[in-house]
Amino acid sequence: MIKVVLYEDNNQLREGLAMLIQGSEGFSVINTYRNCNHVEEDIKQDQPDIVLMDIDMPGIGGIEGIKLIRKQNDTCKILMLTVFDDRKSVFEAIRAGADGYLLKKTQPAKLLEHLKDLYEGGSPMTASIARQIIEMFNQFHEGPEKKKGEEYKLTQREKDVLQLMVKGYTYKVAADELFISLETIRSHIKNIYEKLHVNSKSEAVAKVFKDRLL
Repeated sequence: MIKVVLYEDNNQLREGLAMLIQGSEGFSVINTYRNCNHVEEDIKQDQPDIVLMDIDMPGIGGIEGIKLIRKQNDTCKILMLTVFDDRKSVFEAIRAGADGYLLKKTQPAKLLEHLKDLYEGGSPMTASIARQIIEMFNQFHEGPEKKKGEEYKLTQREKDVLQLMVKGYTYKVAADELFISLETIRSHIKNIYEKLHVNSKSEAVAKVFKDRLL
């Protein structure tokens, strides 16, 4: 059973999402909240597998909420569900520790698929958001400044895996793309985390942009 917690200030949408997810096989909605004012206590109490997070909420909003969650919990998955598709919001969410980013226009059936994908190691993103991520990646990749990737001593295969992580591939799809086993992918990702001194996929992706690793 995948345990989900919702943060959304729109009462009707929050209740609708809770009903959709709770009524779907394999999911359980542990709690819902209208802001992140007590997010650290919420997460400690609820111990969710997935946090579904809005950005613009009264009191403490979603970006700050992610940061507070990541101070104490780096294992739960955080999926943004918001109307904001500007580059600043996307980058700040990923840098703060979000594992995926969807817009609220996402169809209910697709949202459930994305939640399962996220739980299994993917980084679901609305197509327009994924394009922004790739554009940001390309801009950093093609920029004039010297890359810092050499400092982390990543192997070429680890760089290949990291590039697929940036593009939002699931572990399984990445394994198929590189013609290696799922366990080998997991081993590479463990090594990448250790070399980059990060604890999650979102931290690794943020470091790619910050330190121009690829």
